Amino acid sequence: MITFEVITIFPELVEKFATESLLKRAVDKKLLKITARNLRDFSLEKHKNVDDSPYGGGYGMVLKPDAVFRALKKVAGLKPANKKFLPSRGTKIILLTPRGKRFDQKMAAKLSQEKKLVFICGRYEGIDERVAKHMANVELSIGDYDLMGGEIAAMVIIETVSRLIPGVIGKPGFLDDRCTKDGFFESAQYTRPAVFSPQKAINWKVPRELLSGDPKVVKAWRQKHGKTVGKP
Repeated sequence: MITFEVITIFPELVEKFATESLLKRAVDKKLLKITARNLRDFSLEKHKNVDDSPYGGGYGMVLKPDAVFRALKKVAGLKPANKKFLPSRGTKIILLTPRGKRFDQKMAAKLSQEKKLVFICGRYEGIDERVAKHMANVELSIGDYDLMGGEIAAMVIIETVSRLIPGVIGKPGFLDDRCTKDGFFESAQYTRPAVFSPQKAINWKVPRELLSGDPKVVKAWRQKHGKTVGKP
């Protein structure tokens, strides 16, 4: 079983995500576990503040390192290692930031081998840089654009990784058929009706190869009309 921990100031976003569709089924089957941690629960301040204005000035607020540190000690088992702090074995701490390395299918395959993934979700102007330098194992981005927070990015990574856990999606053999060492194979798909007519004299047909009943012909067609996502 793989465990996903999401540290955020909006845990309800992730909690709703974890109780829908195939992810809920996978959680019920104990194939994976998704927990949202409210960063404010780790604040020692009277009003549970977790942010402050940035040194040097700026337009937004910055999430403070102390609450994040206490949260990571709780959920990732942080322990001192020279001037850094490292998580317990089998745990990877991921800081979500537009500056991070681009997440892709090959990276998802590597992350699926971990026992626990802990996501730190920023908000406002961002997170104190000491979190990136001294606590996180890796900084990841899902694209060259800026979001209001890291929650959506965390959910994208969780869903992508979860699909690679045997039993979460598809029938037996699904992963062998769709996943390669280079990425994830995706082909064009069709279903009934064989002929769809949105209006008179317009007939959109399913390719005859897919109607042939010959597995070799079908496989050849799908290979021709597919693409391996994540292949360099």
